[in-house]
Formats: sequence, structure tokens, C-alpha cells
Amino acid sequence: MRLKTSLAAAGLTAALILTGCAAGGSNTGDQGGNASGAALTIAKPDGAITTESNNPYLGDSSGSKYGYGKVIFESLALVNPTGDLGTTPWLAEEVTWNEDYTQLTAKARAGVTWSDGEDFTADDIAFSFNQVLDGKLNDTNALDLKSVSVDGDTVTIDFNSSKFTQQARVLHFQIVPEHIWADIADPNTDPLTGEGQAVGTGPYVLDNWSTESVTLTANPDYWGGELAVPKLNYVSYGDNAALTTALVSGEADWAQAFIPQIESSYLSADEKNQFLVSPTAGAGTLFMNLQTKPFNDPALRQALAWTIDRQAYVDIAREGASEPIWNVTGLGSVLEGEIIDEYQGVDYSVDVDKAKGVLEDAGYTWENDKLIDPDGEAVSFSISVPAGWSDWNTEQALLAEELDEALGIEVKVDQPDWGGWDAARQEGTFQAIIHWLEDTGNAYGLYTSTMDPKWIVDGKAAFNFGRFDDPKVTEALNTYANAASEDDRAAAGEVLQKTFAEQVPAIPLGAHPLLGEFNTRNYVGWPSEDDPYASADPTQPGIVKILTELTPAE
Repeated sequence: MRLKTSLAAAGLTAALILTGCAAGGSNTGDQGGNASGAALTIAKPDGAITTESNNPYLGDSSGSKYGYGKVIFESLALVNPTGDLGTTPWLAEEVTWNEDYTQLTAKARAGVTWSDGEDFTADDIAFSFNQVLDGKLNDTNALDLKSVSVDGDTVTIDFNSSKFTQQARVLHFQIVPEHIWADIADPNTDPLTGEGQAVGTGPYVLDNWSTESVTLTANPDYWGGELAVPKLNYVSYGDNAALTTALVSGEADWAQAFIPQIESSYLSADEKNQFLVSPTAGAGTLFMNLQTKPFNDPALRQALAWTIDRQAYVDIAREGASEPIWNVTGLGSVLEGEIIDEYQGVDYSVDVDKAKGVLEDAGYTWENDKLIDPDGEAVSFSISVPAGWSDWNTEQALLAEELDEALGIEVKVDQPDWGGWDAARQEGTFQAIIHWLEDTGNAYGLYTSTMDPKWIVDGKAAFNFGRFDDPKVTEALNTYANAASEDDRAAAGEVLQKTFAEQVPAIPLGAHPLLGEFNTRNYVGWPSEDDPYASADPTQPGIVKILTELTPAE
């Protein structure tokens, strides 16, 4: 991702340096906490979480599932997945990448203490990463570390490969206190529930844990300044319906969920109820099996791209919780700065005449209003999405209707269980599926997800489900990810965009959004469409920035 920030000097070629104080301006101060404010209840729809585990490195820990681990343990910097995709230094006062992104230098922030009163130092940063380097902690983030060294308050981290497309993974790696974790025998399994173990630098500290809720209180010595919100309650409801009821009644204040009919079921209940849709570099995407009919013909894929209504996907399938992607490069609004001049403003639209012209030029005909391919066979295919994925199930129906009416293509709707769908997407036994993309915060995510053969291992696909393979594209992908100059990366991006526009290996429908429901009854300063300094999703690392920006409502 390009780290867009006013702190990067123009013409800086050898390194990208980010510095600054991270806390919100109106909330800075010498003491944390505010006993007089209202608590915030943060809700999820995942059912009861029955076992306590506060280990930030375990994806199935209660700290990860509820999300409260992110306000206890912090990272070197925060990478905004939306808006300007910018990076804000956090536990590091500065983060500096070398030219090819194989080395990160981080300056530990001064004046930070752990919640048990011990000083935070550069050694804590080094220790956290060395757990992975030494093999004590599993490398679940694919950091691919080479070495870690400390010089005063500066830590230098070297990698075996470029991290240009993985900057967020590195910068969001959570930092833990050496004086506690050095005694943890196995950080891959320890639940971190012992007395005084859940110690972090974050704005909140663990107060009470139960299967019904988890309570955290403001860290009175938080380095980021005074916190308007004195207490956070984390609660998990049985499903979206129960969560929606809690949000409407005021029992819950903040959540991340897809709520059907959100206008009537939530927003209209109180003018202070808010809903923020934050587009990211990812997208809900139609993947086609390029190895078999009918999708082995680029003309057919191009015709579909001129027929599919992305706005209907957003308005009907996603109920407004997305934004359409129309550009022929497949890149959405947050990445429009990467679109080459040739394709700026070159967008698809619903143009049936255009689509039919493409098909006619390729030898297709119609018989009784049914599309017939050059081999004399009627064109039809199935599109598969797991049953219960309501938004994409709706999109299946929309596609079936659109393509039948416009082009005479029979689309069969397939809604298997997860296991059957998963096996088909890996093994390449599907015809079409709707799927997400690898989100790297830049154009690489789209193009590696749809055109990179590296994802095919032992005949099974983790991405590139259509199995696109072009040596020129593979070379361009490798250059984009590993280049030591922006010129080389831009040249590689041009190859990727041209190929995607001409070959249409997949069809992005709408930006993958991060969603957030919240209310402004007690606090203001939330991110918004006008000020997307973070998404409003409380499960994202940016929650700590939001909590330093909130101020009491008047």
C-alpha cells in the first residue's frame, strides 16, 4: 500500500519516514481516564464465548473474538484500511522503510509505560518480534523475519522478502512486555489469564471477565492522553437480530454487523444512531473458471462485464453497504490514484448493445432469444455461493435475471453448504463463484487474487480460482511486490491493469466495506464519510485511534 501522509517529504526516495504524535488533539493530556463519562458497550453477534483467553496472538482467543485485545495490546503503527490508506505512528514515534521494503526501522515512543507501571522500551519491540524469529511464536502473519537488532531507542527489523504488500501485517503486529512474556513457556497456547499477565500499553485494562460480558476500564496512565470513555463493556449476542435489538434499545452502543433493512430496523429508531460504510481496497468479486466453457472465451467475459449491474449489487444485494466498481481495471475509489492515465475514467456501464456487439464479433448468435456460442451450443452456467450468505445469495438471483433478460444466458443458482463450496473453489470444479479478494491496501491485492499462479499449490487454489496464468503477468506481479523503485512498480502496474482490462479474468462488483454501527448520544468525534481517519469497525486496530478522538457530546 502507498502510505499517504503529509509526513513523507516529497522527493524522498531512499526511505519512507512517518512520525508524529498519534493521539487526538482534543484528548491529549497528562492523565488518562474520566470517571464521569458514560460507558460504551461494544457488541458482536457471535454467541457466548465460554473460555477466557487474553493472548493477542491467538485468533480464537476471547480477546480476539470479542475484539477487546486490541485496546490492551498496541502495535508500532496504525494503517488505515480506508480513506487515504495512511499510516499513523503509534507505539513507534517513527517508522522508516528502506527502498525495497526489506527493512523497517522503528523508534520506540518515549514516555510510554506498561499498564503495570514498568517502562516500555525498544527492547520490548525487539523481544516481541524475536519470539517469531527464534521460533517460539508461530509466524502466523508470514513476517518472514531475517534479523532484529536494537540500538538505543531504535529497532531495526530485516526481512527475507519485501513487505511492500504486507506493511499492515508488520506494523499491526502486537507488542508485548518482555518482563512478563519472557516467562511464558508457549506463547502459542498460553491463555494469559494468570494474575497480572494481561498487561499492555493500550488505552484500557482488563477489569472483569465473564461468559456474559467483558469489562475494561480506562488506563489512568495511558501515554495517548486523557480518555473520554471511562469504561468499555464487550458483549456478544446470539445473532444479528438480537444485536440489532440491543443497538436500537440502547443496550449496545457500537457494533460491526450487516443489518438487513438497516434504515427501518436501526437508523430510523433514533436520529443519533449512525451507520458508516468504509470502502476498502478489497471487493466482492465474480470469479469465473477460465479453464472450461463458457468462461475460457475472453469475449464472453467482456460481454458479462458490460452487462452486470454493479449498482444493483450495491443497492439491492448489499442494501447500500458497499460502493460499485465500474473501472475497467477493477480498481475501486480508494485505489483510483493507482489507475494509469489510459484508464482514468474508462468505466463499464450496463450497455447491452455493447455486450451484444462484442459477442457477435466473436461469432455468437441468438436462437429463440437464447445465446448460442460459436460451437452451436446454448450458453449457460451455474454460480455458486454458500447457502445463508444472504447478500451474495441475493446477487446470484440478480445475475440470473440480468443475464437472462439481456443476453439470453441461463444462469443456474447453486447454494451448497460451506464444505461443498470450499472444495469446489479449491479444486476448480465450479463454473462461477462470488468471493472476496486478498486486501493488501494497494492494487496488488486485486491482481494477485485473480491472476497469480502462486496461489495454486498441489492442484488446489487459495486465490486465482479461475487459474489465470500468463508469464508476463507473473513477472509484473513479482516486480510490483518487490521493486526498489516506484518507477519499476508503476511499470509493472501498467502491465497488470492492461491485462485485466483486456482479458477480464474476474469481475469486481463492489468494494468490500468495513461496517460500523454506533450512536452519538454520549460521544462525538467518530469517523465519518467526510473524515475517514479510520473505519468505524470496532474489531479493527484503528479502534484505539477512535477512542482517543471521542469527546463528550454536548
